[in-house]
Amino acid sequence: MYGFGYDESKDDYLVVSMSCDTTSDDIIWHLEFFSLRANTWKEIEGTHFPYITLSGEPRLGTFFDGAIHWLAFRRDLDSTVIVAFDLMERELVEMSLPDYIDIELTDCDLWVFGEFLALWVMEEKDSVEIWVMKEYNVCLSWTKMLVLSVVGFFSPICCTKSGDIIGTDRHTELMKYDDKGQLIEHYSYNKRGGCQLAMYTESLLSLPGGDSEQA
Repeated sequence: MYGFGYDESKDDYLVVSMSCDTTSDDIIWHLEFFSLRANTWKEIEGTHFPYITLSGEPRLGTFFDGAIHWLAFRRDLDSTVIVAFDLMERELVEMSLPDYIDIELTDCDLWVFGEFLALWVMEEKDSVEIWVMKEYNVCLSWTKMLVLSVVGFFSPICCTKSGDIIGTDRHTELMKYDDKGQLIEHYSYNKRGGCQLAMYTESLLSLPGGDSEQA
């Protein structure tokens, strides 16, 4: 599991990595982050990791409210949870998913829908449920906002200011739906090898770190 985010308290950008070493008899987990301001990697020692990714493959986290979030399977409890790395506190936080969803039987992932941490769930091939956590880290605040009628597979990435939802079929199509499930636009792109689409925000601010700050 990996991710990228901004620590506002320290004006620092972090790359976070949770990985495991399976070359020995025991699985050894590592939680480390790269600080752009310090230009160094740091490993957090003594952290217990009962988590594995749902797909068994590297998974990009969702940055929201100062933390990077992943869907993960907790082996000791045999359940799926949200695990988040708080960039300011430099620690892991665990959150619960809606009780009404069987994550193991669906395609799903986290994303940001407007001002909320959100979850998209695809139980059927022609519909996507959008759930939002209206109060951060409060399980009872999970609310189903809408159900999109879609054509084929659809993985939401972001939403526009007008409420349209942009996503991908995970192959070669980028699509935009309105909140009623009407396909508004679609574009094809070339997929070379493994790739993943992500949203970014342009900024004119200079990045922390570098020779000028170290001088």
